[in-house]
Amino acid sequence: MTGKQPYVGQGLEAPHAFTLMPGPTKHTQYPYVTGTSVLGIKYKDGVLIAADTAASYGSTVRYKSVERLKACGKHCLIGASGEISDFQQILQYVDKLILNDYMWDDGNNLSPKDIHNYLTRIMYNKRNNFDPLWNTLVLGGVKNGEKYLGVVTMIGVQYVDNHVASGFGNHLARPIFRDEWHENLTLEEGIQLLEKALTVLFYRDRSAINKVQVANITEAGINISEPYALKTNWDYNAFKNPTVGAEGSW
Repeated sequence: MTGKQPYVGQGLEAPHAFTLMPGPTKHTQYPYVTGTSVLGIKYKDGVLIAADTAASYGSTVRYKSVERLKACGKHCLIGASGEISDFQQILQYVDKLILNDYMWDDGNNLSPKDIHNYLTRIMYNKRNNFDPLWNTLVLGGVKNGEKYLGVVTMIGVQYVDNHVASGFGNHLARPIFRDEWHENLTLEEGIQLLEKALTVLFYRDRSAINKVQVANITEAGINISEPYALKTNWDYNAFKNPTVGAEGSW
């Protein structure tokens, strides 16, 4: 027998041939512990990104203190929906990118657009290798007075806009943003708009909770709030008798 390991159709007369064949590389192909919607808006002085702190195991909200907003360098912040462990892997990729850039010691820092394009290439490459990272990423930042807000999906689709959302937020929060967002929002008005959308998501998304964080990204830096609870109201008539009018609908 030569030094090469036997494969199908080559040297199978050896009784232990199949034990020498290298096995396939296996990766997680299904999301297990996941986070739900991330919301982002531009406002007058910067960018706001918000998410709750829930992580669900299947349909069970298993963890309620998982922070899904992470600062990346001096000018950028990333929020993630989807598989939490894949998000941790993405943060390792970004940390290595930022460290490599810092080692040049040229006084320059990666812009939010740079990191957005890098993540798009990462997600698209992983998708093409049939080993996707199961996340939708919301990325925002401010550099040299330019506000930046974008999204990249698990298959490498990217776009930028004045307000964005992932998960159920695309269906429930974006309509609110289209009606109420304007480019001269103050910081307080921007936070109120995000809290309104997060409250709607809490009412309508089974994987959402009312414990949230809001990140404020400006030219001066990045500030991520401590988790806090949104006020809720369960006295609406639709909540008191949710099945009214549903007779015979099956």
